[in-house]
Amino acid sequence: MRYPDLDVDLLRCFVAVAEHGGFTAAGNVLGLTQSAVSLKIKRLEDMVRKRVFQRTSRSLSLTHDGEVLLVYARRLLALNDEAVRRMVAPPVHGHLRLGVADHFVPQHLAPILARFSRTYPDVQLEVEVGRSHELRAACERGQLDLVIGKRREGETAGTPIWTESLAWAAAPGWAPPDAEDGGRAVKLAMLPPGCMFRDRALATLARANIPHEIIYTSASLLGVIAAAEAGLAVTLLGRSTLPAGLREVASLPPLGTAEMAIFGDADGRLALVDPLVGFIRESLAATVTLRPAA
Repeated sequence: MRYPDLDVDLLRCFVAVAEHGGFTAAGNVLGLTQSAVSLKIKRLEDMVRKRVFQRTSRSLSLTHDGEVLLVYARRLLALNDEAVRRMVAPPVHGHLRLGVADHFVPQHLAPILARFSRTYPDVQLEVEVGRSHELRAACERGQLDLVIGKRREGETAGTPIWTESLAWAAAPGWAPPDAEDGGRAVKLAMLPPGCMFRDRALATLARANIPHEIIYTSASLLGVIAAAEAGLAVTLLGRSTLPAGLREVASLPPLGTAEMAIFGDADGRLALVDPLVGFIRESLAATVTLRPAA
């Protein structure tokens, strides 16, 4: 039996509906009418012989089959876009000293940059991973060309490229103290002072009048994650960075979102910046959900 080939255009429409939460919203992004989006989804469902969305008059959600297809769709789109960029885009060459914040999906960064180097062999990348404010200071001193890092709430410096939700993260089975624990403090594992995520965590707990104390500090994000995985404390991460050994803690107050931005002379290096950012976003879309910055 010969199976049909999946249509990239239909998959792109499907992913847009899933990520934007509706046919109309996806149509606005894709430049299509709501009826055109609906028709594409119907064609995709006919092709795979499965319902991918559960639709009612008030809600839209992925079916189990839709959730399975979404994983494959993101991977296929990322590979398609990478191939098209390699074959069609004009040659890119140059040297870029890039700083990347350690909270930026650490488990994905090395493979993404390795694939970028294979796709753009004439681009020489020097990458330094560290804390956002330290990398930005190095960029201002001329030691780095560009920095991909966190932007604080209300800040206007840099060019925003995406946002993602933040989450409390702890080892499976970890739970914050309850009222019967006599007001025991929530134990935290954090990066040193100056970290935006540290400030966000402390401010969120303070607003909620939840006792808390930092019992573990590490200059390395991997050190912080290791402390949380060992069950010592809870920490704060972007949802896209949650490693297999940690689970989201929903019982603590919501943390909002974080905005990632490019700092440095992005306009003066468009020939390098545009392919790099596009490649990173497409690669991440195959595995995590990031929302484009407004």
